[in-house]
Amino acid sequence: MKFGVVVFPGSNCDNDMIYALRDDLKQEVVVLWHKDRDLSDFTTDDCIILPGGFSYGDYLRCGSIARFSPMMESVIEFANKGGKVFGVCNGFQVLCESGLLPGALLLNDHQNFTCKNVFLKSAGNDNIIGETVGDKVLKVPIAHGEGRYYADADTLKKLKDNGQVLFTYCDADGSVAEGANPNGAIDDIAGVCNEGKNVFGMMPHPERACSDSLNNIDGRLILAALSSVN
Repeated sequence: MKFGVVVFPGSNCDNDMIYALRDDLKQEVVVLWHKDRDLSDFTTDDCIILPGGFSYGDYLRCGSIARFSPMMESVIEFANKGGKVFGVCNGFQVLCESGLLPGALLLNDHQNFTCKNVFLKSAGNDNIIGETVGDKVLKVPIAHGEGRYYADADTLKKLKDNGQVLFTYCDADGSVAEGANPNGAIDDIAGVCNEGKNVFGMMPHPERACSDSLNNIDGRLILAALSSVN
C-alpha cells in the first residue's frame, strides 16, 4: 500500500507527516498538490492524508476554502468508495467542512493558541485505529487555536451509538480529569470517524510523536493502524 499526502497553500505539517511515514514507518509516500485531481494510482487499500497547517491562511473558517480545492473533490470520491482518509488538525477541519466527518471545530474555549503534549485514549476498538491502540494511553502533541470539537445533541448521540468517537482527551492515567481537555471540546472528544470507519480525523499530531530522537513514538501506533505495519 501507499500513502498520499495532500499539500495545500499554508500546509506546514506536510513534511513532518511525510518524514514520519517514509523514514520512521518505512512506507511509500506520494505528495499530492491541491490543484491536481488524479488519484488513479491509489486503491482503497491505500490512504490519503490531509496534514496540519493553515490551509489558505485559515481565511473565512479553518478548512473552509481547502474543502473546495480540486484535489478534495477526488478525495471525497475516494472516501465514498471506501478508501482510507486521515486528517490531522487542519486536515480534520477540512474533513468536517467537506462533510466527510460530522461536527465542527471551533475556537478554543480559552481563545488562545495551544501547543503542548496532551494525553488521549481510544474510545473504542471497532475501528482500525482503536483496534491497534487498544487501552494504551498516548502522549501526543497538539498545536491549534480552533480545535474545540462540537456537535449538536443528535449528532453526538449518533456518534456514540455508532462508535464513531475515535479519541478522547484524558490524563496520564487514562482518566477524564479537570485540565485534561485542552480546548473545551464537547465530551472531551479529540477525534472522530465516519459511519463507514474509513475516514478519520483528530486534532493531536501523531506525526510529531514518531521519532526516537524526540523520545516519544506513541504516534506510530496511530499511523501504523492505517498501514500494513503491525
